Amino acid sequence: MLLHAEQALLPEGWARDVRVRIVAGRIAEVTPGAAPEGERVACLLPALANLHSHAFQRAMAGMTEARTAGQDSFWTWRALMYRFLDRLTPPDVEAIAAQVMVEMAEAGYAAVTEFHYLHHAPDGSAYADRAEMAGRIAAASAETGLGLTLLPVIYERGGCDGRALTGGQRRFHNDPGGFGAMLEATSRHLKALPPDAALGVAPHSLRAVTPETLARVAQMTLGPIHMHLAEQQAEVDEVLAATGARPVSWALDQLPLGPRWCLVHCTQMTPRETACLAATGAVAGLCPITEANLGDGIFDATGWRAGGGAWGVGSDSNILISLAEELRSLEYSQRLRDRARAVLAAADRSVGRTLWDEAARGGARAAGRASGAIAAGLWADLLAPDMAAPVLAGRRGDEILDGFVFCGTAGLVDRLWSAGRPLVRAGRHVARDVIAQRFRATLAGLRDRT
Repeated sequence: MLLHAEQALLPEGWARDVRVRIVAGRIAEVTPGAAPEGERVACLLPALANLHSHAFQRAMAGMTEARTAGQDSFWTWRALMYRFLDRLTPPDVEAIAAQVMVEMAEAGYAAVTEFHYLHHAPDGSAYADRAEMAGRIAAASAETGLGLTLLPVIYERGGCDGRALTGGQRRFHNDPGGFGAMLEATSRHLKALPPDAALGVAPHSLRAVTPETLARVAQMTLGPIHMHLAEQQAEVDEVLAATGARPVSWALDQLPLGPRWCLVHCTQMTPRETACLAATGAVAGLCPITEANLGDGIFDATGWRAGGGAWGVGSDSNILISLAEELRSLEYSQRLRDRARAVLAAADRSVGRTLWDEAARGGARAAGRASGAIAAGLWADLLAPDMAAPVLAGRRGDEILDGFVFCGTAGLVDRLWSAGRPLVRAGRHVARDVIAQRFRATLAGLRDRT
């Protein structure tokens, strides 16, 4: 396949008349200054990987915004989420995941890293196929074409005190032996997907796994390792009381952190923790829309970048799937805190360009995916913005990304490819209608079960 872009964002910067040759899903050749040949687009960008998603939560988006008794928080939201879990069947999960992936592609994501912890039946018993639910996520990826890094989650206890999981949490539970069996079964499901699919692991959090299990699980795969870390002050207090150290400080002292690791949220860090964690090479998994929705706090992006830290963005609870809004919210959170403008701009790049470049690199690393740039050898994860949209009309270079991030809402993605697979054309996913119809039927069925 050949693409020709009037302008394209390459690793060395913007270039004109760029020809991109794609073979077997990978970029085989990038040639600036080439004569038009193949499919033509006005602009070509590297598409991003969504580094943190809980797909099933899309079905409850907007359903937890009423006040309960007392002051609402992450913890009251979590209790409502657990009650919702009791209704979900494997076909429900597949239908919801497919809808989420369609929306991600239309938002500009070429791949998703699914932090998958809904494993068992409502009573906590395992399905005949221990990876039944993981297989449903893989099936959604196969149907939509979205690239997938699947992270089965181990969740073995209700807190640092070792209390048992109850209610909706029972669907998450695994001990290390059961988790190993599920991981092996999950790998069989992934073999049916294209070769860009990847497998990693996700110890849920320091509250949910013992230190011994955390060390054991990290050895079960060569893929990415993701974990929630320092999201809520109550979590910090619990870990501090149990271990004598704050979560990030404990992780720095006890874990072999490095580029394989992605620590999600990290909204409760001291300046020293921020600098030291950034220096490990681990990726910070930021989900600004969800973090705002749940009242988590503000990630110290300026301190993290000063320490050379890598980061990417994810849609987490999927309350709103918008790549532009994730990047915009990150920058605006820093502006509100610091009472400044263009906080995350670089000396030679605008804010939008800086956000895009860094999120592309960090998201690809967190997904264990050879992508994140338009360069030979990488998967052809590519995005053609709709340059006819009013907010992008006549823009060149960094102005395109500033318009995409700060001026647009939905509908700015014209075409999108995931590992060379054409998923979006004229702003619509190629299978949107049939998947949306199934999703609507699934939601109606969930309501009937209440």
